[in-house]
Amino acid sequence: MDIKVLGTGCAKCKALEKAVTASVSVLKLAAEVSKVEDIMEIMQFGVMNTPALVIDGKVVLSGRLPNDKELKNLLTQ
Repeated sequence: MDIKVLGTGCAKCKALEKAVTASVSVLKLAAEVSKVEDIMEIMQFGVMNTPALVIDGKVVLSGRLPNDKELKNLLTQ
């Protein structure tokens, strides 16, 4: 599983990255989590609002922070 957290470094972007990393660990997922801060790379995903979450190349969340339950559901779909 390839997970990308898109965001330019704002507090919400950092919070999403931390939450994703923690959830991946708790769920014991075989996943690589990376942070994308380059605005041009973020735009290639068609994302206009950050933070955003991309799982295996698909944008699954944009413009807000998910609660813990929603995040775990996104990661296990």
